[in-house]
Amino acid sequence: MSDIKLKVTGMTCEHCVRAVTKALESVPGVEKAEVTLKPGGAVVHGEADPEQLIAAVREEGYDAEVQD
Repeated sequence: MSDIKLKVTGMTCEHCVRAVTKALESVPGVEKAEVTLKPGGAVVHGEADPEQLIAAVREEGYDAEVQD
């Protein structure tokens, strides 16, 4: 299992955090997603395609990019 760190922008409240968490956890290969409002990021545990993770976040109306 590996971790993928994402920078997520556009979240303003806990509802946003829940929406992004649900979106990330719906991607195949994700075992768990930990999303934080400040500074705006996520750690995804599992074996998921980073591009699918970004697409899932964007579908919810937020932006994301992989962090090193």
